[in-house]
Amino acid sequence: RIDINLKFSQSEGNPYYRDIVREFYREARKRHRKFPLVRALEWGVALCRLPNAFDDYFMMLEGAARRNYKKAVRLGYRFDLLDYNNHLDEVTQIWRSTTVRQGEMPEDFLTRDAVPHKNPPTLDPTHDYPYFGVFNKQGELRAYASCLIAGEVCMLEHIYGHARFQSDGYVPMLIISIGRYLLDNHPGVRYYGYGTYFGASKTMKRFKRKFSFLPHRVNWVL
Repeated sequence: RIDINLKFSQSEGNPYYRDIVREFYREARKRHRKFPLVRALEWGVALCRLPNAFDDYFMMLEGAARRNYKKAVRLGYRFDLLDYNNHLDEVTQIWRSTTVRQGEMPEDFLTRDAVPHKNPPTLDPTHDYPYFGVFNKQGELRAYASCLIAGEVCMLEHIYGHARFQSDGYVPMLIISIGRYLLDNHPGVRYYGYGTYFGASKTMKRFKRKFSFLPHRVNWVL
């Protein structure tokens, strides 16, 4: 069991992100829809406890994850912050590249186009909502993710890769590179998270274990 401090008091001068943090806390603390005796994000939160250095983090991961990362690097893929609003066509192509992702995708998801977000720049690195991408040699977006950074935690919110080329290993590269980015730019982040572990499919549990996203019981501190 662990305590995670969202450091809400440090968001007072950052109103957009103050509201996001408050909403995350409310959602995490509400009653679970299937198990009303527990909170929605209390049991089985899939978290990786970040060490102090990337090399230590890298060695925490399973060999398959490390090999996929190295393969993507070898093939010339690169990781960077993503200006989401300037890549809407590529995001739409990624969405439509497969009809099945951990289950069949809803029809409206596959037919709608990506639209710009309206997130303002953060005024304090303690709270942010960055987007990250992996690009091929030609500069084409192949995978992207959005994350909520709130005090001591960074939660992967959305992560999508183009289905046609996933064997190149760019999704593992994306996940691992975000971990490196956190270590380099957000030293206050102690936990890197990806949803919940219990209730996930067997395949998804296996995927999360590869990246050391393991189940924790969390007490969220606003």
